Amino acid sequence: MPRRRPGRHSAAHLTATAPATPVIPESPWSRPWTSPSKEEAAEIFRRQAEADNARRLREHHLQRERRHAAALATLGVDYPYTYEGAPFTEFPGYGGPGGGWARPA
Repeated sequence: MPRRRPGRHSAAHLTATAPATPVIPESPWSRPWTSPSKEEAAEIFRRQAEADNARRLREHHLQRERRHAAALATLGVDYPYTYEGAPFTEFPGYGGPGGGWARPA
């Protein structure tokens, strides 16, 4: 049978344990604010400018294609305008960009 530990109200229990030292966590306010360096900030802004430029070019390309499709529609030519994520991307008889429409034999 294991030996019993002294009860929590006994003198042996109170003197046997050392007083616990409280652990004080380091405050985030005890160190200076850390911010990106000049080079890191320049890299962040450069990537942001590149992403904005790519988005603008993509929008310009889409707008140009829409205008092209509208001009062909005024001439009565059916232009299969599609975009990424479009619900109807497959047209029967269409050979893809640059391939044009397949004519029935």
